[in-house]
Amino acid sequence: MPSFLLRSLAAAATLSLVTCASAQQPYRVVDHWKVGGTGGWDYLLADPSAHLLYITHGPLVEVIDTQTGKAVAAITGLKGTHGVALDPDGKFGYISDGGANAVIVFDRKTFATVASIPAGTNPDGIAYEPLTKTVWAFNGRSKNATVIDTATRTVVATIALPGKPEFPQADGKGHIFDNIEDKNSIVRLDAVNKTLTDTWPVAGCDSPSGLAMDREHSRLFTVCDGKKMGVLDAKTGKELALTEIGDGPDAAGYDSKDQLAFSSNGDGTLTVVDTKDDYKAVQTLATQKGARTMAYDSVDDRIYLVTAEYGASPEATSANPRPRPMVIPDTFTVLVVAHK
Repeated sequence: MPSFLLRSLAAAATLSLVTCASAQQPYRVVDHWKVGGTGGWDYLLADPSAHLLYITHGPLVEVIDTQTGKAVAAITGLKGTHGVALDPDGKFGYISDGGANAVIVFDRKTFATVASIPAGTNPDGIAYEPLTKTVWAFNGRSKNATVIDTATRTVVATIALPGKPEFPQADGKGHIFDNIEDKNSIVRLDAVNKTLTDTWPVAGCDSPSGLAMDREHSRLFTVCDGKKMGVLDAKTGKELALTEIGDGPDAAGYDSKDQLAFSSNGDGTLTVVDTKDDYKAVQTLATQKGARTMAYDSVDDRIYLVTAEYGASPEATSANPRPRPMVIPDTFTVLVVAHK
């Protein structure tokens, strides 16, 4: 065999090994972006094509450029934000403002508020459903879902739920799924007929909160108290696995390329679960205490988590027997997690 061919084969083999090794590298924290400010926070959402990260932060939504880690805008004038949903056209976004019992519509070019639509009591999780072009706000205190037609910006349905809803997912085929936290179950809703069609119990999964979805293989990943992630068949509701994760999770994510599910945990860990075979955790990454909400960026293959530094807890009272520790002002930070 000619020597140049041997060298070419050797180089190709080396490149293959490097590529394989890179794909198998564990996740690690690669950066910290200081946001600052005061107050609590809830969900965050990546817009990979625009290289933006939306973070609900008390009475406003922070908008971060994911290429620089710098704030580019803030959507203000809100009362108590929870979640953000985006349309697929890049035109408008939707914020669940729990403090105002409303869904706020904003322009994604100017970040200006363009409408406020009344919802139920304390809208929390929110999702855009592409088949019907509707936005679904899940109301934590009134235990129902508000369905909004995005063309007319009007409420077209209010659907009663069997308990307190948490985070939703749309499958892109006319179905919405949502955790029911106080019933340890997941509901499936028909977006076309605007009806609740199924309620599925999740055995061994206490107080389900964050929810992620593998749309290609119809799998749901719900994270729960008791250090558990439940895996369900999204067509039948059959529970396929119950995986050990970190403590105090509040959000989940999914990487369709590598078929990995993620759980962000309040104990300061990120659990990575391989979903190709037996749904086992393949990595537990140390992050930072309180980093229990997350967003996955499919373009840059990065995970964003948010947390802050904490001070002392207030004294317990009968009205608040387990008070949360105080957040130290100006310590609110985004943690960037990647393979390299």
